[in-house]
Amino acid sequence: MSTVKLSLETRCLSSLEKVFADEELLAVPHQHASALQLEMFSFQVAYRSSLGSKQIRVYVQSELAAQVVLRTVKLVPVELAVYHDHDEDVLRDTPGLYPDALLPVQAVEGITGFAKQWRSIWVTVDLKGDIEPGTYPITILFESREGDVLSRETFELHVLAAALPEQQLIHTEWFHTDCLATYYRVEVFSERYWEIVQHYVKTAVDHGINMLLTPLFTPPLDTQVGGERPTVQLIDVEKVGLTYKFGFEKLKRWIDMCTRSNVKYFELSHLFTQWGAKHAPKIIAVEEGESRQIFGWDTDATGNLYKGFLAQFLPELVSFIKQNELENRVYFHVSDEPIAEHLPWYESASSVLQQFVGEFPSIDALSDYTFYERGLIKAPIPANDHIQPFLEHQVPNLWTYYCCSQYKAVSNRIICMPSARNRVLGLQLYKFQIVGFLHWGYNFWYAQYSEFPIDPYTNTDANYAFPAGDPFVVYPGQDGTPIESIRLEVFREALQDLRALELLETLIGREATLAIIEEGAGEPITFDVYPRDAAWLLACRERINEAIQKHSL
Repeated sequence: MSTVKLSLETRCLSSLEKVFADEELLAVPHQHASALQLEMFSFQVAYRSSLGSKQIRVYVQSELAAQVVLRTVKLVPVELAVYHDHDEDVLRDTPGLYPDALLPVQAVEGITGFAKQWRSIWVTVDLKGDIEPGTYPITILFESREGDVLSRETFELHVLAAALPEQQLIHTEWFHTDCLATYYRVEVFSERYWEIVQHYVKTAVDHGINMLLTPLFTPPLDTQVGGERPTVQLIDVEKVGLTYKFGFEKLKRWIDMCTRSNVKYFELSHLFTQWGAKHAPKIIAVEEGESRQIFGWDTDATGNLYKGFLAQFLPELVSFIKQNELENRVYFHVSDEPIAEHLPWYESASSVLQQFVGEFPSIDALSDYTFYERGLIKAPIPANDHIQPFLEHQVPNLWTYYCCSQYKAVSNRIICMPSARNRVLGLQLYKFQIVGFLHWGYNFWYAQYSEFPIDPYTNTDANYAFPAGDPFVVYPGQDGTPIESIRLEVFREALQDLRALELLETLIGREATLAIIEEGAGEPITFDVYPRDAAWLLACRERINEAIQKHSL
């Protein structure tokens, strides 16, 4: 009897492809590229097995082998892929299994080959070490459990002498520590809690997140009116009548932990509720020896009680900021995503902050220019599909953001979208000299309005609320460390493109740099007009690298 022998078909691909198990692989091979020193460079090797087989071992053969990390691209369930009236720049709009989570390749267990299904290995090359310029072949070798070579693919990476400069963009992805405590079932502020938080902070910083949402009080974000999220407030409060005492020990530990992890900036959590600034966040205090909630949804934000509390708290917070030399590292929030009908409440809340912390910048996600025009916010953060009025008025130090609502025309990183739509943001941030970028979902693992916890491996849309992938870019690892996603990796590539452009500008000037970006684009790039294909974007980065190499000599 003849034995059917296992065979493996493989192909090198760029990081901008998404490999689906249930369709033919049409992406063209991508087998060489260049990168700068200090860059994290990624590519993929897609593979398809003729038979189902476990324990296919994967090896790296290269002078750079010590700098290479291999991960398998895990399929995740997508039910709400995108809203019904989406544009055409999506890969699919149907439910199914989509490639997203990146799981470590285990040396002994290897990977599984699924019969007649395309899957992918994600290859990351860390160029932060002392690496000589030159061209490095990186061979990915596949072997059966018996030791037979099934396939090999070689990618050539040309490492340049020039190095990426330090990131200038301020970048925050809202960091939800209550979700960590809930998922891992640890007590908030226990030693294990602090360990897990630090793991997630490290991964955030490694991916260009240099500002962290800091929960002075439990952040009033995505919370059902009248509902609450687990308490994570860093400020200890003691209440005696209408007098308050404040403890900053937990906040100091948070600041020190973040500083050790190279976090540069702290966005202090919103002091008024989302979507209107009408109420106070949940605030817990010790009163007559008992811990109880003293402010929340039943608190009138414009009332004297809460204003009196802030009048005592904010001066002490300012003293803490100055004592710890944080003056240039903190940003305040009033309320998230106010609209025109919220102006009276927002104006009242803003005036309180300006009275006590007006020397510090305040930032809020909003899209109505009126709030800035009336002087209610120093640093507005308009969505990338509402940014034009702010650009036309030449608002200084402009930020931008996107979330579930920005699913037409503009850049975003919803799972169903092509990765090029994620990465192109780096070029746009450079062209329009954007100084900060915000997104709400680093690790939001609750249903919408924080009504109950979800398992991010089975529910990627906050219980059918947002397009899949919008609520988070990391998955929970079993050991308390995060599992990264394709979207997080590609967004880091966008930030690296931005840094490369900033380097190039120092060599040839801004106008010449912009000309290189827009070569072959067909028309000037805006936030909603840009080339849609990965090949153009990859070629653009190669042009940038070539110009850096030429003018660095």
